[in-house]
Amino acid sequence: MTRWFGTGHSTLTDPAAAGAAAAEAAFEGREPVLAFVFCSVGHQVPAMLDEVRKRVGPETVIVGATTSGQMTTGEVSGEGVAVVGLGGDGFSARTRISRSVTARLRDAGAEIAACLDEVDRPHRALVMICDGLTGNQHEMVRGAFSVVGAAAPLVGGCAGDDLTYVRTYQFYGGRDGVEILSDAAIGIALGSDAPLGVGIAHGWRKQSDAMVVTNSRDGRVYELDGEPALDVLMRRLDLDESVLEDEAGFRDLVFLHPLGLSRRSGEDIRVIHGFDRDDRSLLCLADVPQGALTWLMESDHDAIVDGARESAGQALDGLDGRPAIGLLAFDCAGRRTVLGAEGVRQEIGVIGKELGGVPYGGFYTNGEIARLRGALGMHHFTLVTLALA
Repeated sequence: MTRWFGTGHSTLTDPAAAGAAAAEAAFEGREPVLAFVFCSVGHQVPAMLDEVRKRVGPETVIVGATTSGQMTTGEVSGEGVAVVGLGGDGFSARTRISRSVTARLRDAGAEIAACLDEVDRPHRALVMICDGLTGNQHEMVRGAFSVVGAAAPLVGGCAGDDLTYVRTYQFYGGRDGVEILSDAAIGIALGSDAPLGVGIAHGWRKQSDAMVVTNSRDGRVYELDGEPALDVLMRRLDLDESVLEDEAGFRDLVFLHPLGLSRRSGEDIRVIHGFDRDDRSLLCLADVPQGALTWLMESDHDAIVDGARESAGQALDGLDGRPAIGLLAFDCAGRRTVLGAEGVRQEIGVIGKELGGVPYGGFYTNGEIARLRGALGMHHFTLVTLALA
């Protein structure tokens, strides 16, 4: 059978009907080796997944999550269901799941990475789909890397709930049943006889002079340059104490000024999502290592859109000249918020142009995973892509 990659998308309000329509469009009667299901909160019901199950084979792996938006070829929505399927010659997929992961993130990452040993193909990647509200998400990536090492790239994303930060859901199973879970992590070992390419880009740039993280633990930054981190941030952004009376308003103000961490390949982004007024610390969605150099970052509409082109281009470059059959995308929900509806249309337009008509699909995440060429692996405000030849 010819290798194939298909996508389907439906915004029907009935979850079962949406699942059926998206799966039929993605599979077109073909039996997938691997099927991803991404949906908005409210569509994550057994009836929706039952309709997807009816349209797969006995060996098909079904995985997925709730999101902060879905994308498929030429389509983006905040509601509904997106399905991505791939199959044909030369693909293998194996999975592992870890439950109740919040208290043991590194161990959970190692557990789900073990499935990579079950795939014997020339080209492999570990795709990770994780709960987006576990905190310290980087620990799960570190656990996975402790098992995988340099044997294969890590890619993936953390489940969302339309940026409400209440509860996210993960899906795991096959034709005989799909579980709907929270506080779970899923590892998908994808093997291929043809190359796989990874892209990582964000489009942000340095706004300020460098600072040293002089006191931090995981995602909490206590001091920058020996001063309380909150005080440093407010001084650099010319904010006064009154902004702290409205936590939501504060998040909106600092949303466009994330921290950047120095990496060999550029900067990793850390979104600031809160503060502690008592100890004057800043709260970030992933680790900010003590001793690291950091900057406030800024961007603009065109640079963020161009980051999408760069990510897709990097992924295609990894295919060693082979034509792509499809592309998986894990895009930060924060990018979608910053770009707005028109900007998102431009973003998927440049992805489509870069791919030259090749189908693509994915979701807007609460954190993106990509470990390649020395990056720590946990990203924000970033588009991670996986191209398949």
